[in-house]
Amino acid sequence: MFPWPAFISFALVTTFTPGANTILSMRNAARYGFRRSYLFNLGILTGCACVMTLCTVFSAVFFALIPKIQPVMRVLGAAYILYLAWHTLFPGRGASDGEKKGSLYVQGTLLPFINPKYYLYCITAISTYVLPHTSRPLEIAGFALMLLLTGFFATLCWAFFGSAIQRLMQNQRTATIINVVMALLLVYCAVSLFL
Repeated sequence: MFPWPAFISFALVTTFTPGANTILSMRNAARYGFRRSYLFNLGILTGCACVMTLCTVFSAVFFALIPKIQPVMRVLGAAYILYLAWHTLFPGRGASDGEKKGSLYVQGTLLPFINPKYYLYCITAISTYVLPHTSRPLEIAGFALMLLLTGFFATLCWAFFGSAIQRLMQNQRTATIINVVMALLLVYCAVSLFL
């Protein structure tokens, strides 16, 4: 029998806890509004779909190689998350709306590829919960789709919260405080990769 409570709990806790995807979704919605930051979330969905597909198809291979891949992904992921924290703390000025939109989608698409938390989420969910109970490709794809949509829903929830605080971001002092808090959360995400 499939362990639905454990699978659902794992998916919800993993996707709704703060991470690079969720914090940056909230930050972008706070800066640009929910509608304008939606491209970032679509980018995350695109990147996550690619990573989820790779992890699902090659789960057994990745699982065997994880001890070798994990340290490299951890360092790359932490470096990128710290880079994002820097840009959250010191946001750039003067980009046109077109540059912002294109950049948001690209940032969102690339983020899952270097986010070790997402790789571990995909590999753990598929190898621990799904593969021991089914080997049918259509069922495995269905579980992968559930995991992907759960993550997308989580980023949208965080973006919605970010858009709710958008007015606060118009006050320079409040925006600075919020950016510092979000940058510190990103630093925590980077540090937690090594804990």
